[in-house]
Amino acid sequence: LFFGILISGEDDDNSNSYSPVYSGMNLSADVLKHQPMVERYARENGISEYVNVLLAIIQVESGGTATDVMQSSESLGLPPNSLNTEESIKQGCKYFASLLSSCKGKGMTDINVVIQSYNYGGGYADYVAKNGKKHSFNLAENFARNKSGGTKVTYTNPIAVSKNGGWRYNYGNMFYVELVNQYL
Repeated sequence: LFFGILISGEDDDNSNSYSPVYSGMNLSADVLKHQPMVERYARENGISEYVNVLLAIIQVESGGTATDVMQSSESLGLPPNSLNTEESIKQGCKYFASLLSSCKGKGMTDINVVIQSYNYGGGYADYVAKNGKKHSFNLAENFARNKSGGTKVTYTNPIAVSKNGGWRYNYGNMFYVELVNQYL
């Protein structure tokens, strides 16, 4: 008991040296190796409380194995996979912070709007702001349908298969929130 009290009270001063372990989130070792860098850039962008979400995004985007681990090059208008690992994490955290700020500025506090916007772009936040200010799968699906012109593609992810038999619209990923949230 004494040891447990020592451990639990060890970091009450909120110093920057504390690194929570997110291994209970079923994140791969390839993702967890990026945790220190994610913590650093999350701190620089004022979003340290979202490290778990950022790590889950890495898990979904690349499993931690691609060079552009957060697939964030496109948020800069660059071709896919244009950034190295550190640039990707730096930009991914900056982009997430900007989406979070944009959502808050539109009166939205639903983190799932930010998560889906990470995949779709900021236009999704605008769309949700005009349609109830809260993410739903139906909003994500309708947004993708509109952007894709109704074009469907096969998508065999188990989440999609159980929800609709295995397809998505050919714009972003309407299942992105569900994919990320399975690691939270």
